[in-house]
Amino acid sequence: MTKASIVFATVSALTMSTALAQAPERPGAASPPASAKSGSSQIVDAQGRDEWLASKLRGTTVLGSDNQKVGDVVDILLDKSGQVRAFIVGVGGVLGLGSKEVAIDLTEFREVPPSNGSKAQLKVPMTKEQLTQAPDFKPLPSPPATTGSAPRSPSR
Repeated sequence: MTKASIVFATVSALTMSTALAQAPERPGAASPPASAKSGSSQIVDAQGRDEWLASKLRGTTVLGSDNQKVGDVVDILLDKSGQVRAFIVGVGGVLGLGSKEVAIDLTEFREVPPSNGSKAQLKVPMTKEQLTQAPDFKPLPSPPATTGSAPRSPSR
């Protein structure tokens, strides 16, 4: 193949991919959600009343079945599809020292609406004692940092 043929084939492929990307949707395809801005179904323009921001969720008080504080949300566990799987709750300790982290399935939490100027809280059907006996959550270790350079061979 000559250089001209390779360049022509490459340009043709790029032109075709651009044309396909601009093709109209198939008839009967789902319309974008009401919260999406026009022009892109990937953009959410507002938070719904039944939605939480992760930044606001961290630090939220978690109450046990006896309405006593068992801890605070310290992290959120997501699966590969981006769905929340569990809230990680810091249980016990004082000012974060000596506490343990317990992952509790999302389905176990119930929202307690704010009252008398307090923030919303979450409630689980377990007591602090039960959670202190639960196994610690073990996150995967962070991968080692790399410098991007190959290892050096020893000098002779």
